[in-house]
Amino acid sequence: MHFYMKKVFLLAALVLATVAQAQEKKEVEKTGFSFGGLPIVAFDQDKGFQLGALANIYDFGQGGWYPNPRQQMYLEASWFTKGSQLYVLSYDNRFLIPGVRFSFAAQFTNEKALDFYGFNGYESYYDASLPTAYYRMGRKVPYGKIDFTGKIAEHFYWKFGYHFKYFILNNFESETLKDLPYQKTLFEWYKDLGFIDADEYNGGLTSAWRAGLMYDSRDVENAPTRGLWAEAFMEWAPKWMGTNKPYGRYYAVVRQYFPIISNGDLVFAYRANVQGFIGDPAFYVLPYESVLGPGYDRDGFGGYRTIRGLMRNRVQGQAICYFNTELRWKFLHTKVFNQNLALGVNAFFDGGRVLKNYHTTIPAFLSSTQYELGPDQLTKWNPEKFHLAAGGGLRIILNKNFIIAVDYGRALNKQDNGKGGSLYINTGYLF
Repeated sequence: MHFYMKKVFLLAALVLATVAQAQEKKEVEKTGFSFGGLPIVAFDQDKGFQLGALANIYDFGQGGWYPNPRQQMYLEASWFTKGSQLYVLSYDNRFLIPGVRFSFAAQFTNEKALDFYGFNGYESYYDASLPTAYYRMGRKVPYGKIDFTGKIAEHFYWKFGYHFKYFILNNFESETLKDLPYQKTLFEWYKDLGFIDADEYNGGLTSAWRAGLMYDSRDVENAPTRGLWAEAFMEWAPKWMGTNKPYGRYYAVVRQYFPIISNGDLVFAYRANVQGFIGDPAFYVLPYESVLGPGYDRDGFGGYRTIRGLMRNRVQGQAICYFNTELRWKFLHTKVFNQNLALGVNAFFDGGRVLKNYHTTIPAFLSSTQYELGPDQLTKWNPEKFHLAAGGGLRIILNKNFIIAVDYGRALNKQDNGKGGSLYINTGYLF
């Protein structure tokens, strides 16, 4: 970990050296197009080193739009050393349809070593002494969505959209499997013991409508300093639309930003989220965070986009909740090549838990079966409670939109991260 932290400090020092000039609070009013592109040489504790490229393209029009662009596009192609690939195209437009914000996203992920730690949080025991391969599986997911947002009243909006995902699942493949107890991963044990239904082994299709309401009074979308952003929506994935295992889903989230200093350089922000399923969804839809509007769905409750410091997919259940609290301080404002640049740091405290179990708990199921198990860890468990983590990071903010983010989080319970802490180098504020 010292190696990774040295890289972070070196990055910060180089940026500070580049922009070491008099601070200037007065910003340039951006017009026309602005580009933020990076070769990706990043690191995510859950996925490994990331290599690739990303680009943000912002259009601020002829004036009057800044700091929120009138249209923007995000492109990414990435490869991870732990066996993942990610390709993303996301587009957002505020003027094409009068009075309606239009956005779409297309994504393809190929993960040869996807984290799988079982269901229901602490009720699925994590044994750090077992090889990493024990907690892995394979997954490919082509995904697409199209969303529309319209204004009802000041700060109040309706939202509607359609999305689909096609899951292709398989067992983890590696030479290290020979070191596993009985040469089986946890995913394979779950299949053999009936915790995962036979018709879900290989994946399937989800095809769903989403509809909801949003209240948004943020001053700036991508780097807010004040305001309230709350939304609630329902997702309906019926069989007649092609979904293999139909389900309903509810989702509600509140995000709020409090300026501690009036100019917005010191801000306290929080996010509180609750979501769950109606019916009996397939297990492969559990670890996804639905997004209705600009952007694309994120996966993994535990990890950079949800609960930093936890292992990815550590929290899976029929219903879950999580929170993020963050203190953000921008300590430098300047201009470089006529671009508005700010540097900031943040400290955070995150947490989440399962509210309703998915299917049965393992101990209850095993007590009524005649199966003879291999790994003793399948019979161990702890009652579910909040999974907690804390940490801090660095932000490099260009034109209040393109943001380079470096975070380090540490779980407070070894059951949530047997390796201690997690380092993330990514883009954007978490919320």
